[in-house]
Amino acid sequence: MRGQELPYKSKTKPNYFYSIISVALVLFLFGFFAVIVLYAQKLINRSKENINIMVEIKRDTPQQQIKALETFIDDQAYVRKGTVVFIKKESAAESMKEELGDFNKYGFKNPFYDVINFNMKSDRLNATTLLAMKSELISQNIVSDVYYQEGLVVNIEKNVMKAGYFILGLGALFLLVAVTLIHNTIKLALYANRFLIKNMQLVGASWSFISRPYLWRSVKNGFWSAFIASFSLFSLVYLAQLDLVDLGPLKVTNGLLILILGLFAIGILITFLSTYFVVNKYLQMRVDDLY
Repeated sequence: MRGQELPYKSKTKPNYFYSIISVALVLFLFGFFAVIVLYAQKLINRSKENINIMVEIKRDTPQQQIKALETFIDDQAYVRKGTVVFIKKESAAESMKEELGDFNKYGFKNPFYDVINFNMKSDRLNATTLLAMKSELISQNIVSDVYYQEGLVVNIEKNVMKAGYFILGLGALFLLVAVTLIHNTIKLALYANRFLIKNMQLVGASWSFISRPYLWRSVKNGFWSAFIASFSLFSLVYLAQLDLVDLGPLKVTNGLLILILGLFAIGILITFLSTYFVVNKYLQMRVDDLY
């Protein structure tokens, strides 16, 4: 009799292995998309923070006043710390000697000004803040003018806004696809147990008694799926940072940790809810509809 029972057991046992792998693959693809978004945002912030703001100082300004202005700029909330640099006009002429020649040699006056260069924080760099910053600095008596790549800032703002809408829409679509695929995977995994679930109900078992082992199994399966997806994703990012030099400075450690926690939450939540609805569906179906 035991030899005859084994085939029945193998048929009624859900294929959890393929279910775990399938859910892990979907979570990995969703996480991979999220990592691309994280790196894209990091790259945008890096580009914005590398935009130079140049404050041109009037000629014959005492060094004490220039130092005071340098301190004033460094104390502003929109300035990225450690980026304020004072460049003397002699240094500027020396750096341009190869391209423009030696002004002193031909008796020309040095055309450059003393300048203070700095970079702004990415979250504060926008057209409105730049205009306010420029007006504030020009109001200083020793400032001749303030220069920055205005067209570049405007283009970055427009592109970031367009990319934000696109990523939001694509992310919502990808999440919907992920939820649908995971739900169908769980449904197929429990399909083999539909008669067992119904038979337990027919002999008087309560809903909680019938669903408890399946829900508990769904939590464990969701955990292992998220673990496989997170481990694969973390390994991929680690190898990419080793091989691609440009990704080295763009570390997304905090974002990656939040993403991994999110994958665990999504994996467990979706598998739990999908199992809940599938088991409940089989319990509500008539016996004839199970065939």
